[in-house]
Amino acid sequence: MSAFEFLMQGLGTAADPMMLLYALIGVTLGTAVGVLPGIGPALTVALLLPVTYRLDPAGSLIMFAGIYYGGMYGGSTTSILLNTPGESASIITALEGNKMARKGRGGPALATAAIGSFIAGLIATLLLAFLAPWIVKVALVFGPREYFALMVLAFVTVSAAFGDSALRGLTSLFLGLALACIGIDQLTGQARLSFGVPELLDGIEVTTMAVAMFALGEALFIAGQRLQVEDEVTAVKGSIWMSRRDWARSWKPWLRGTFIGFPIGAMPAGGAEIGTFLSYATEKKLTKHPEEFGNGAIEGVAGPEAANNASAAGTLVPLLTLGLPTSATAAIMLAGFQQFGLQPGPLLFATNPTLVWGLIASLLIANAMLLVLNLPLIGLWVKLLTVPKPWLYAGILLFATLGTIGANPSAFELGMLLGFGVLGYVMRLFGYPIAPIVVGLILGPMAEQQLRRALSISQGDWTTLVQSPIAAVLLGIAALALIVPLILRARGKGEVLSQLAGEED
Repeated sequence: MSAFEFLMQGLGTAADPMMLLYALIGVTLGTAVGVLPGIGPALTVALLLPVTYRLDPAGSLIMFAGIYYGGMYGGSTTSILLNTPGESASIITALEGNKMARKGRGGPALATAAIGSFIAGLIATLLLAFLAPWIVKVALVFGPREYFALMVLAFVTVSAAFGDSALRGLTSLFLGLALACIGIDQLTGQARLSFGVPELLDGIEVTTMAVAMFALGEALFIAGQRLQVEDEVTAVKGSIWMSRRDWARSWKPWLRGTFIGFPIGAMPAGGAEIGTFLSYATEKKLTKHPEEFGNGAIEGVAGPEAANNASAAGTLVPLLTLGLPTSATAAIMLAGFQQFGLQPGPLLFATNPTLVWGLIASLLIANAMLLVLNLPLIGLWVKLLTVPKPWLYAGILLFATLGTIGANPSAFELGMLLGFGVLGYVMRLFGYPIAPIVVGLILGPMAEQQLRRALSISQGDWTTLVQSPIAAVLLGIAALALIVPLILRARGKGEVLSQLAGEED
């Protein structure tokens, strides 16, 4: 069957009333958490993991994908009206969007962001549907060596991409890999690092870890920041619709942003932030109105928002086809697949095509839902910004605790939740990224299994890891992903020091 036929079948699955309800819940929750500063899709999906483990796998995963898409939409609202990005990928939108809102053009700014996100999401989801089968065909030839090299690439790129320091990212990763060693050895059946505690024989529960690190850690970190300036919401004045001139200036940035954001989201160590910055820089170079940039140029909202949403679909390409998470939310979604006994990758397309294509098709429906939800209900989303933060984060703590108890009613699991929550708080306090520790815990056992298989086949010959051309290329990319950011950072620091020296002279 062709990709188009599979997509049509997927639309039939996604059009089921229950699946539509899951998608609606997902996009509504996603928009809400995107609007609220500090609460991203990763935190929300992590919170819902223990709640959904007994629900229908297809419905739960559709809801998670809806939250991811909705979070990308919602972040623009806060950036434009509050000048505070709800998501890191919406930082660029705040530059021009808030200036437009202050000039009384908040409506057109919100409209170009919503319509651009819709168009980008539509094109990017179709690209996902038609590219995925090709990548799956390539991935089917992977053996243990290639899979291990792919895991190494995932480890290095996630560690190097998140946070300001590659060293801190790697420290966080190795902490996750160490935690992944706890439990019964998959090949020998021997207990490792369990210290005689029976509850540790099954290893660290990924769901508990994700909820603790993303939800509890974030709530404790926000609570620890006592002195906060109250943000002022810029009211939406006039019509929310775009004029003919706004349409003329927006449609090209929408398309350019889509084709910039999608491939960058699909790349290891890509991420939506890079796509939005590149899109903004491109629009600034190509604009016929350079004087407006920095003062409220509509192209500076249209392009980056399209790139932002396209990158969300791009992120799902390596996740679904290779089982490779390239963002924090993708890492939590990988944990969501695993809690239902599913492993994303090429075999999932063969063993469970109904679920995979239903998920991809549901993104098209979710995208249409988001356009309807965002513009007419803008007043409702703005009111969410008035919710007192103590109530909000107290609710997150309560929901996280109840969800964990519901999934695993154990005092030991609750202690683990609290312990990892404190660890998440301390890591945020000292600037250590959270995503690598979760990726290490999720992918660590798989990487170990593939490495030991490869060495068993080669009778302990380590050179076998680079004798495969595919594995050698993947390991080479991983080395570059680690070394290049270090060189760029060192060069950047050198330029800053030379500028300071010049100023002193």
